[in-house]
Amino acid sequence: MTGTSNFRAPWFARNRHVQTLWGKFISPEAPVVATRETWQTPDGDDVVVLRANAHAPDAPRFVLFHGLEGTERSHYVPSLFRAAAALGWGADMLLWRSCGGMNNRAARFYHSGETEDAVWFLRKLATLHPHAALVACGISLGGNVLTKLVGDASLELPANLRAAAAVSTPFDLERGARFISSGMSSMYERWFLRSLRVKALEKAARYPDLFPHPDVIARIRTLWEFDDLITGPLHGFAGASDYYTRSSGIHYVQSARIPLLLLSAADDPFLPADVLDEVRRRASTNPLVHTEFVTHGGHVGFVTGTSPRRSRSYLADRVPTFLAQFVQG
Repeated sequence: MTGTSNFRAPWFARNRHVQTLWGKFISPEAPVVATRETWQTPDGDDVVVLRANAHAPDAPRFVLFHGLEGTERSHYVPSLFRAAAALGWGADMLLWRSCGGMNNRAARFYHSGETEDAVWFLRKLATLHPHAALVACGISLGGNVLTKLVGDASLELPANLRAAAAVSTPFDLERGARFISSGMSSMYERWFLRSLRVKALEKAARYPDLFPHPDVIARIRTLWEFDDLITGPLHGFAGASDYYTRSSGIHYVQSARIPLLLLSAADDPFLPADVLDEVRRRASTNPLVHTEFVTHGGHVGFVTGTSPRRSRSYLADRVPTFLAQFVQG
């Protein structure tokens, strides 16, 4: 289902990079107020979970899955947590393995198609809050994971998971990896690789048989190379192309099993705009999928407002509003 959008990029944020960087560098929000907990995964690893409880024990819970190399300091986290609190909801965020402030103990990382931890997290929340409706939001990489999760019929969803929203999703991972290596978009690639290489080098010291030689890791210059040498082989794929083909969320849009909002911008510097045309065609066959693709919004930007000093996040308004429709019944 393709709907109209109330989002309008303001005069001061019509550029894709301004939209993308606004929340991090130009108008950052106060840190999120929540409790950090360490949970043990079924395979004996540790992950950090961010939790903000509601006043009512059975209130709906907003579940957030962050993007590549995100943390609780990612610019969208405070506004989304506050929006959930304003509705009287609790909020929970899973920090992917290695993103909780220190490298995880297991050899494995996280990746765009890895739904195991996300499903485990949702099921655990459903056990802890059996009478609370769950709604989920995935940002960027987390959006791809969530789209795949709700569209993969082999995965059993918790009965109280009512709806989901995926924001700035890199639906076609291979085309996205090529695109982010071109032009000004490559600055984001370099940013991601700074931390990814550090993590990989630390793990290579502990698991030398599972990682390339440190000299090879140090020479990685693109996300495609990182995924071809590390992400793919480490997680059971033949390489980058195999990983991208089997993990891309675009293949799961038409089979979504719960209401799903797809919010993206045509000027996203992480993805070619024509990928959204294919996503829209696939979504049109599934009445549960709602596409909202705007012209200007950058990557997880969606900054609006009448002036720079009065800017606000459309994302923090739109996602909870969409999800709130499905928390009853």
